[in-house]
Amino acid sequence: MIMLLLIAVLVLAVGGCVCVVWAARGGPRWVRGVSRATLALSDVASAASKRSNRSSSRSSGDDGGS
Repeated sequence: MIMLLLIAVLVLAVGGCVCVVWAARGGPRWVRGVSRATLALSDVASAASKRSNRSSSRSSGDDGGS
């Protein structure tokens, strides 16, 4: 079951990337919509990753340095 979920996520990610490239070359309206959604989700994931990295570095405390 988990494998099917991972495959579905992979197919959606690859499809989104294809739509981004196709939209950049002037694809149909629905491709531009999928492209916008893909880029928006990418921004959300990037921001979440940055927040996670920032909070984990704060919780680890000072490493001591020199």
